[in-house]
Amino acid sequence: MTTAVRRVPLPPLPLMGVTALVSVALAACGSVTAGSAAPRSELEARARSAQVAIENVYVTAVPGYDLAVQSVGVLGADGFSATYVKKGTGEQIRLGVDRGTMDAASCPRTPLGVGNGGTEGAVECVKDGKRWYRDGGTQHEYATEVDGRLIRVNADTGTVDRATLRTAAEAAHPASDMELDAVLPAERDGGQPVERGDLPKTGDGAPDNGVGAGG
Repeated sequence: MTTAVRRVPLPPLPLMGVTALVSVALAACGSVTAGSAAPRSELEARARSAQVAIENVYVTAVPGYDLAVQSVGVLGADGFSATYVKKGTGEQIRLGVDRGTMDAASCPRTPLGVGNGGTEGAVECVKDGKRWYRDGGTQHEYATEVDGRLIRVNADTGTVDRATLRTAAEAAHPASDMELDAVLPAERDGGQPVERGDLPKTGDGAPDNGVGAGG
């Protein structure tokens, strides 16, 4: 089953690597000692404010690529997405984590793409170790299933080669508290979740299957 993508834009922030982000977070804390992060309770509150399950926050590392912090957002109901951008050229690798599974039957049927800009159509799937390599022509990605969630790294085939994409997939891991502190946005509106512009004012957003007289 394909999970609907729901993105909430967050305030623009600089483009910088995760290592640099951690350094900035430490410097901003002043009295916090090196190697420490915000209290776990604060990190959990910030994740709730962003409508992201904290266990879905993953980061990766690819030589030459930096995390575009302004790209961080919610994927599906409580998943996480972010984009890494190559210095100088702007080539992108998109990281998405959401609840789900993938097997030989569902892999070819699942659209490619993380967040907005996903592609429909035939997908060629090849097992590569514990991951699926998925190629749809204009986009390709690695999908890894871990503990009931799918970690996907996606890019345009014309700008990012398979080896680079594999590097991103292999490096993807749950964010440590230090990385959470660097990546998660601050709480907004007194800790209340941001307003989701993709949800209706009433109801649950399910399709309207009602019919008029005569069916």
